[in-house]
Amino acid sequence: MITTRPPPSLLVLKPSSTPSPSHRQLLLPALRPPQQMSLLVATSPKDCSKKGFHLNKKLLYGFSTLLVSILSLVFLVWLILHPAKPDFYLKDTAVYELSLASPPRLLNSTIQTTIISKNPNARVGIYYDQLRTYAAYKGQQITADSALPPFYQGHQDINILSSSLNGISMPVAPSFGFEVSRDQTAGKLYLDLKLDGKLRWKVGSWVSGSYRIDVDCVAVIVPRPGGDPGPMSLVQGTQCSTTV
Repeated sequence: MITTRPPPSLLVLKPSSTPSPSHRQLLLPALRPPQQMSLLVATSPKDCSKKGFHLNKKLLYGFSTLLVSILSLVFLVWLILHPAKPDFYLKDTAVYELSLASPPRLLNSTIQTTIISKNPNARVGIYYDQLRTYAAYKGQQITADSALPPFYQGHQDINILSSSLNGISMPVAPSFGFEVSRDQTAGKLYLDLKLDGKLRWKVGSWVSGSYRIDVDCVAVIVPRPGGDPGPMSLVQGTQCSTTV
């Protein structure tokens, strides 16, 4: 009797469509997002000093450029306008007293003088400050200083400056009396009328700094003949020399 055994069954293992967590970890390892690296730049003190140096250099360059531009503009205006120094003219001088007191080295004097000032500039005004005038004879001051009030002289204006000069017990050289007598005998007495002070130029609203001004006028005085009473007067008006 033949016994037929059924064929052995075939066991087929199908892969699971959804792997277990353990399998997932083995098959697909977890992917981590890439880490971003930050770059830290440290500035050294040397770099800071370089930046400060460049900044100061730029500021200095800008300031220098502005200063040069302003000075160039002022110089250009100065060249265009080219202010001329004022003119002074001695119109009149009268000597009322010129006598030696006792002791003979002291002088008393009284002199009246009139000086005309003209501004020749058509676009430049002049401020006069700290003006004073006095008389001198052969290098010796024979009157006290007489102050003149400050004033402004407009374009091409003319001003008359009158002063009464007086000297009381003015010290003079021992030869003063002899020299005056000799000049009176010769018929002419030479006096120097001095004026000095400071001036400022004015162009529009701009006013310059102060400049010293010196004016020297020579007066030729003629004594009265025969000792006639009255002042000794100027022969004729003279142009004065001006230094600024």
